[in-house]
Amino acid sequence: MRVLLTGASSFTGTWFARALAAAGHEVVAPLRGSPAGYEGVRAERVRQLAGVARLIPECPFGSASFQALIAAEDFDLLCHHAAEVGDYRSPDFDVAAALAANTRALRPLLATMGGRGLKGVVLTGSVFAQDEGAGGEGAGEAPLRAFSPYGLSKGLTREVFRYWCGAAGIPLGHFVIANPFGPLEEPRFCAYLFRTWRAGKTAEVRTPRYVRDNVPVRALAEAYAGFAARLAGGVGEIRLGPSFYVETQGAFAERLAREVRARSTLACALAFAEQTDFSEPMSRINLDPLRLSAAAEAALWDEYIGAALES
Repeated sequence: MRVLLTGASSFTGTWFARALAAAGHEVVAPLRGSPAGYEGVRAERVRQLAGVARLIPECPFGSASFQALIAAEDFDLLCHHAAEVGDYRSPDFDVAAALAANTRALRPLLATMGGRGLKGVVLTGSVFAQDEGAGGEGAGEAPLRAFSPYGLSKGLTREVFRYWCGAAGIPLGHFVIANPFGPLEEPRFCAYLFRTWRAGKTAEVRTPRYVRDNVPVRALAEAYAGFAARLAGGVGEIRLGPSFYVETQGAFAERLAREVRARSTLACALAFAEQTDFSEPMSRINLDPLRLSAAAEAALWDEYIGAALES
C-alpha cells in the first residue's frame, strides 16, 4: 500500500511512519520545510524518517507543490496528520487560520486523489476537541467541550473532512490521540520529570488531580498502522481512540518514577502541589483500550527510559 503521510516530522508522526513502513507499506512524507532547516528533536525525527519514508521537502498540505505531487503519483491512503499547533495552550490561538491551513484545497485534493484510486483518508483527531455528537470525542467531564481554541480547530477540521469526504464518496477514518509519551517526544511534562531527577532534585507535579490518558507511542503507532490497513480494506467510516494508562497525572508521575527506579539508580523524588489551576476539564480520556502483554509493556518502558537517560 502506498501511503501519503503529512505531519511525519512530529513526535507521533515519526512513529506512525515507522509503524506503517514496518507493516510493509511505502510511505511518502511531504514536509513543510527543508530537512536542513529543522533543529533539535525535530531534526532527529527527520533524520530517522529518511530511513523509513521518502521525504518531499517544501511541500505543505494543499500547496501548489502538494497538488503537483498528488497529480503525478497514485496513493492508496491519505493520512493527514499535519495540523497547525503553534502555542496550542494560548487563548489567542487563531482558530480560523488553523482551520484554513488544515483543510487547504481539500475538495480539489480529494477529487484528484479519488480519480487516481484513493481508498480512504485517515484524519488524526485530538481527545481535546469538542464532542462530535455520536459517541463524543472520548469521555470525561461533561459537557465535552473543546479544551482550548486549538482543540476547537481540531474539531472543526474533523467536520470539514467529514463533509468533503462524504461528498466525494471517500471513506474517512478518524484516529483520536490522547496523551502519547515515548522516545522523541516534545520537551513537556515527562521531559521535565527526567531532567529534574537526573539533576538529583525533587520534581513537582502542579496539577496532580487531572485525570488523563497516557499512551505509549510505539503501541499507539502500531494501532495506527492497523487502523489504516482496515480503512484501506474497505470497511467504511471508522473511528479509534486508543487508551492505556487512565489515571490522575499524580498517579502517572508515580508510575513513571517506579519504572525509572527499577531501571536506574535515580531516586525519582516527587512532590505534589495543592492544585489550584482547574482551567482544563478534570477528566478527558479515550475509550478504546490497547491490550499488551506484561512483557510487551515492560519492553516499552525499557525502550523509553533507556532513550531518556541516554539523551
